[in-house]
Amino acid sequence: MEDIDYDNGKETFLVSYRKARSHHMQVNHFHSTYEIFNLMSGKRTFFIKDRTMVVDEGHMIIIAPNVLHRTTDAHTPGYERLVINIHGDDLAWTDGVSPDFLQPLLLQEYLIVKCSLQERLIIEEFSRSIVEEIQEKKPGFELYVQTLTLQMLVICCRHVMHSSAEWPEAQSPVHERIFEVVKYINSHYMQELSLPGVAEKFYISPYYLSRFFKEATGFTFVEYLNSVRVKEAKQLLEKSSMKANLIARKVGFGSITHFGRVFKQVTGHAPLYYRKRKLMQE
Repeated sequence: MEDIDYDNGKETFLVSYRKARSHHMQVNHFHSTYEIFNLMSGKRTFFIKDRTMVVDEGHMIIIAPNVLHRTTDAHTPGYERLVINIHGDDLAWTDGVSPDFLQPLLLQEYLIVKCSLQERLIIEEFSRSIVEEIQEKKPGFELYVQTLTLQMLVICCRHVMHSSAEWPEAQSPVHERIFEVVKYINSHYMQELSLPGVAEKFYISPYYLSRFFKEATGFTFVEYLNSVRVKEAKQLLEKSSMKANLIARKVGFGSITHFGRVFKQVTGHAPLYYRKRKLMQE
């Protein structure tokens, strides 16, 4: 296994390269940045928002901020990938607005681009250069890596503008049923939800829901529900002046103590961390 990572210390620009036989993300995953995922070789199973799909080499996956996602192993072992997380401010120029040519990507919650062979060769060269820059850290390497990232995004935008969308493998009827449950959670997370109660609503057994929810999404029912609630709470902490105890109740937590414990478990930070960041930016 080979890992190369870079973090600018401000959670606004991160680069992660990995080449491994196997890896399951152990943590629930969403962030305040755009994520550009280049699958350089192999296959990966992606859960994004309310859908699971298998992607293979040559795919570029662009995920918007605060969209819940997770990757796990596909049936074929071994993969190589480059992940870049970049804040929207670094993708904006005039008056804080991103240029028109990036809109096909940045207006979507997520987009999966299957590049042509010619595009893949160019992106492969950019990706190797990014890894080399992160390893060597020459003067100006961060700006250079961001420039290469933008060039990859331009290629993806051109592809989307001139090609119809190509979506990976369709899911089984069982998975489609589970994704109806996922959509329900996404819309009703602020209410009191339990696995038995949701199972009854969808006329399935709690055992069935528990088993196939994990299989379809990579999350347990409670993990996913907590992640959705925390994601919404984080956005309220960053974008509003609402008190933390009111936010906790608004997103469905019964107590502020439970809210704080789960929030830190999911994000790695206490809720006030994001409120303080908001105040510092004002």
